[in-house]
Amino acid sequence: MDAAQIVVTITGLLLIAAVAWSFFGEREKTVAQAGAGGVQVLRVTVKGGYSPDTLVVKRGRPVRIDFDRQETASCSDTVVFGDFEISQPLPAFRTTPVQFTPEKSGAFEFTCGMNMLRGRLIVEDH
Repeated sequence: MDAAQIVVTITGLLLIAAVAWSFFGEREKTVAQAGAGGVQVLRVTVKGGYSPDTLVVKRGRPVRIDFDRQETASCSDTVVFGDFEISQPLPAFRTTPVQFTPEKSGAFEFTCGMNMLRGRLIVEDH
């Protein structure tokens, strides 16, 4: 192997490690704060993905997630919580609340309408 092949191999391995970390590494997690009337409130920025992308709430208590969409990309124009039968349009450059009460605990995925952007809702017992 000459020097160029070694550099290309090392660069390739570093890129593979970076991609693996972005998919499987620790995600940004936010725990809901209690708002008025005991509603669990979270804020998520939508811009090329969800930030934070892991939300933690308590089972059996109302939840309001405010999605602040800061882009016009067609992929992010809807958020879908399939396990809760929620599909909510997200207008560009506006904040849209999504409200529901999770009655079962566990980890549930939420996605964009095209299933490309992904987040996780973790519902914990009291």
